[in-house]
Amino acid sequence: KHLKAHLYPYLVLGALILCSLPVLRDLVADWVRDDNYSHGFFIIPISIWLIYRQRNDLVFPAKPASSGWILFGLGCLGLVVGVAANEFFSTRIALILMVTGFALYYVGKENFRKIWFSFFFLVFMVPIPAVIYNAATFPMQLFASNITVTMLQAIGVPCVGKGNVIQLPDYALEVLEACSGLRSLVTLMALAALYGYLTLDGKVRPVILFLASIPIAIVTNIARIFFTAV
Repeated sequence: KHLKAHLYPYLVLGALILCSLPVLRDLVADWVRDDNYSHGFFIIPISIWLIYRQRNDLVFPAKPASSGWILFGLGCLGLVVGVAANEFFSTRIALILMVTGFALYYVGKENFRKIWFSFFFLVFMVPIPAVIYNAATFPMQLFASNITVTMLQAIGVPCVGKGNVIQLPDYALEVLEACSGLRSLVTLMALAALYGYLTLDGKVRPVILFLASIPIAIVTNIARIFFTAV
């Protein structure tokens, strides 16, 4: 009965997935290859579950939202430009825009307000662009190294910081790229967003928790380096 009532959107969604198989294949390959984004395997199932848990709150038939086609069109444009430029981040975000735009059109504005987070959550399955990741990694390595050296010296551990290397009396501790804090940042942000959405009331508290995940990831990473050095 459900499939019969909503056969049209499922067919369109299936066609969209078939047309985007190369994008999805490369995305899954990144999840497999890069431990930083292995959480990506859980994002789509969780998004589907979030919609399913609110299925009784959705009212059909719903008035289509024409603004959904604007998002869908922007997604199509981004997909074309991304494929032409061989830019993975653009194509993946474009795919999310296309799915979101079509959902907005089909379920209508009132229904979409109840399930918008399910589509926003999809963003966390997309790896950070390499140009941003590479630009942020080394400064965060240096920051973590400098703070750790200060903390070690404060408790009386003799050490000297040389770039991203902490020179201890009989050992050199190197703060590698994986220790920059970015490794856990996206995963922690996804968890904070999901936890805030499911458990916290209002609009401000979930946003505060989500933003707090950034310094939390940095602080816990510095603590890990500190205790390793000790």
